[in-house]
Amino acid sequence: MTYILIFISAVFVNNIVLSQFLGICPFLGVSKKIDTALGMSAAVAFVMTIATVFTYIIQEYVLEPFNIGFLQTITFILIIAALVQMVEIILKKVSPPLYQALGVFLPLITTNCAILGVAILVIQKDFNLLQSVVFAISTAVGFGLALILFAGIREQLSMVKLPKGMEGTPISLLTAGLLAMAFMGFAGIVK
Repeated sequence: MTYILIFISAVFVNNIVLSQFLGICPFLGVSKKIDTALGMSAAVAFVMTIATVFTYIIQEYVLEPFNIGFLQTITFILIIAALVQMVEIILKKVSPPLYQALGVFLPLITTNCAILGVAILVIQKDFNLLQSVVFAISTAVGFGLALILFAGIREQLSMVKLPKGMEGTPISLLTAGLLAMAFMGFAGIVK
């Protein structure tokens, strides 16, 4: 039951983008088309899950035992950057088609604050390793859901005649705000 609550909370109630405002840069930048949103969502899910596992292990077995928790943020940033580089190199060798599909999105993931945010939130919430993985996957699903919904809305808006002052960024920000308000309707389902 705990894992179901973690999932519902991370996807709907405390959505990383729409409730906690982490990962806004790719949310606004990569959401013009659904296919690019799907690619970014898959890449973020993969890296977020792996990064959460590695950062959890480093926190538990290096930072806490040696009482160097003050190095958490910089250590996590370095781990995430190294993981993204490793994933990029491995994909280039093992699966060139997948690398071509995700190649554009992988460098963007290094600077995605949602990845770092999840790694830190897992430690703050005092999750065990399995709960951390469920939280990371759930958060990635929530990120993907928000990104794909937003991309779909933006695709529809591109076919509509808008007032000159609302074209581009203004309508995108207004739409993002309305989507965040829609997700606020899930508040109260889970603490």
